[in-house]
Amino acid sequence: MKSWQLPEHVADVLPTNARQLESARERLLALFRVHGYELVQPPLMEYSHSLLTHIDAGLSLKTILVVDQLSGRQLGIRADITPQVARIDAHLLSANQGINRLCYAGSVLHARPDGLLNMREPLQAGAEMYGLEGIEADIELIDLMLKSMKIADMGEVLLSLGHIGVFRALANAAHLDEQQSAILLSSMQDKDAEAVSQLVKEWKLDGMWAKAFSLLPRLYGGREVLTLAREKLPELSAVSAALDELQAVCDAFPNQKVHIDLSELRVDNYHTGLLYAAYGSNRHDAVARGGRYDGLGGYFGRARPAAGFSFDLRSFIGRLPAIGRESVVAVDVKDMPAAQEAVDALREQGQCVVIDYGIGYNGSEEVTGGLKQVDGVWKVIALND
Repeated sequence: MKSWQLPEHVADVLPTNARQLESARERLLALFRVHGYELVQPPLMEYSHSLLTHIDAGLSLKTILVVDQLSGRQLGIRADITPQVARIDAHLLSANQGINRLCYAGSVLHARPDGLLNMREPLQAGAEMYGLEGIEADIELIDLMLKSMKIADMGEVLLSLGHIGVFRALANAAHLDEQQSAILLSSMQDKDAEAVSQLVKEWKLDGMWAKAFSLLPRLYGGREVLTLAREKLPELSAVSAALDELQAVCDAFPNQKVHIDLSELRVDNYHTGLLYAAYGSNRHDAVARGGRYDGLGGYFGRARPAAGFSFDLRSFIGRLPAIGRESVVAVDVKDMPAAQEAVDALREQGQCVVIDYGIGYNGSEEVTGGLKQVDGVWKVIALND
């Protein structure tokens, strides 16, 4: 094997794309900041227990584990920043009993890629809100998620909505045990309506619940799905509350293209309610995903209402505006001792100044001027002068 090869689904980001990503990251954090979201920077690795690998099987499979040579305890390289932000809200920011709006942008590492076209080192960016239980929090975050998509050319954005509360309300009413719920949920996630129907038949569920579960994979489409769900699903208060929340989101974005899918339950184990995702045109997978995860901070000592979204900023590559390199001024290496003060002054002003050693260098074709001494004064002379 060649020594310079990288692991599968891991890649370098070269200057052109790196400039695009950093510019997008700056714009994104500026967007979060003007909406009141404060930046946090959790560590790349923690004790694995703190990363919630013990409560989320999917997250555990993504997390790379190593042994800490200082303590002998098991460390995890983060695969998701959300649990870390929940820890910060519950522990380090516990003095604030009101709302905490927090945001982040940093690398995570996955033991396996999420898909054939996905990278194992996403640049995860997102925003989270803690302390507000109402649907207003979800609406604020969805609005921010949609605004985030405008940083890249995603074309027409589709807002996809679901609600894990519908499935869980039916599972509780039908008295499914934990194992049955997990099996049925997996079939729902696979969109396998036939498997769902077969399972409820094998378990000999009451006809009302069997019919409801079999119907869920077919309840998808536009805003009209909510009317159909109210007509066809059992009258449970928890189901009605979930549908009311979905309706509130639809009402908040009257001009937004919306897709509702009551079997779209691709969630981490910590999600508890409303689910949302944003799809760009000509994209096979969601660009951003989010939802409600009330109580996640309870694992760190403070259970609070919580909601948020995140996405891989690297998925924006190819859809970001080109960021040209700034103008470059060159100074001959022989002139540097005498020109040092002038070079320092230009760099303090934000001007890129490179030392020309006479053998070429990256970006040499972008040099627009040279630093020359004219009548005892160092001046930038345009190359075409």
